[in-house]
Amino acid sequence: MHGLLLIDKPEGYTSHDIVRKVRRIYSTRKAGHAGTLDPLATGVLVVAIGDATKVLQFLFTDDKSYRATLRLGISTDTYDAQGKVVQNRAVPKLDVATVDSISHQFRGNILQLPPMFSALKRGGVPLYKLARQGLEVEREPRSVSIYRIEIISMEGSDITIEVDCSKGTYIRSLVHDLGETLGCGAHLTSLRRLKSGSFHIDQCHRLEDLEQMKDPCGALMSLSAALAHLPSVSLNQQALESVAFGIPPCAAQCAFQQPLPDGKWVRFVDRDRLVAVASYQPMRLKEKRGDFELIRVFV
Repeated sequence: MHGLLLIDKPEGYTSHDIVRKVRRIYSTRKAGHAGTLDPLATGVLVVAIGDATKVLQFLFTDDKSYRATLRLGISTDTYDAQGKVVQNRAVPKLDVATVDSISHQFRGNILQLPPMFSALKRGGVPLYKLARQGLEVEREPRSVSIYRIEIISMEGSDITIEVDCSKGTYIRSLVHDLGETLGCGAHLTSLRRLKSGSFHIDQCHRLEDLEQMKDPCGALMSLSAALAHLPSVSLNQQALESVAFGIPPCAAQCAFQQPLPDGKWVRFVDRDRLVAVASYQPMRLKEKRGDFELIRVFV
């Protein structure tokens, strides 16, 4: 049993909690996830089962999309609603145009300071453990990209935004920094991941639905479909047998629909079955090593 499972993570669970539940539903111990979500957050969580854990490294899930609600006037130590209130401030009169204008300075490539309440480690110790002891250590700002911030609604002191961003972006920090720039502080009250790479919330399954399925295997995405963003290359029988022994094929043994640039990752397939992931390296043929470099073979 192998495949990718897209979960609509409910609030109140860690990503590891979801993996444990998936292991129980599918009666397997081999499962993992990509792209951690905080307990407060809901939405797209990519879970791999069986050999699908081997394709996680090839998934293009770096870019994310979120819908977030922030509350102005209240700052917390965790930057979200689960933290301790550290400051209350008056909220100035704001409109959508003003908030949108101010949010412009956070768009593009920016340096973002990770929150103390995070899983990043200092000396092998997660920062959140130090924060719970009342300690604050120096953190290095990280380069992240904010492709889009859109104001969805404003109701009283609550603002709902949608954000498209790169891997490693802390929406909690973005909300905190926006609140400071507005002069009144803010904290995150809800967060929903709408997209992770090419995977969308509409493709996700709820845990309770999986638990009620007679055959939850029907919810699994095949390994080949999970890597649909990679060009598909079909192999003849000789090449299939060679790849199984770790021998890269020549281009003449393959069929692909489009020209491949040097270094391009591809998926070798046998009908709908994923055989391997490889990099197109035509210069290797001069060394009699085939036109591809095998990165991962799936037996």
